[in-house]
Amino acid sequence: MTELSVRQTKTAGAEEDLLLEKQLCFALTVAARNVVAAYKPVLDRLGLTHPQYLVMLALWEKSPRSVREISTELDLEPATTSPLLRRLEAAGFLSRRRVAGNERSLAVELTDAGAALRKEAMSVPGTMMEKLGLEREDVVQLHTAMTRLIAATKTEHAIAKTTNS
Repeated sequence: MTELSVRQTKTAGAEEDLLLEKQLCFALTVAARNVVAAYKPVLDRLGLTHPQYLVMLALWEKSPRSVREISTELDLEPATTSPLLRRLEAAGFLSRRRVAGNERSLAVELTDAGAALRKEAMSVPGTMMEKLGLEREDVVQLHTAMTRLIAATKTEHAIAKTTNS
């Protein structure tokens, strides 16, 4: 291959890299939007929105938890988490109370209704795999790739934050 044809191949590759259909950010955005939309009718039966479902998953793993713990687990700001908790409390799925000795901290705990909802939610992962045409192995592979991507973006964000400080 001549030097000219190598440059032309690189240029063609670079041009193709700018196609919308080749953009990772576009694929992730559309996939996230479509997957969350696919969850909606399944979660509606539980009386939950997708963000509320994520909060409940965190609480089904460990309850009680502080608002800060839940926010950290879900990678959300506490100001974003608080309205979710208020709505879940109004629905009767959790309770919030001040932590003794630390009036600034709220303990979030499942109610009996919130704990019982877990049994109904057990069908959600299987239902979603079926809806999306995925096998458990596909889900594990996708989750592994997304977890690596999240870690890479957090590392990149931390480096940028340090550099800009």
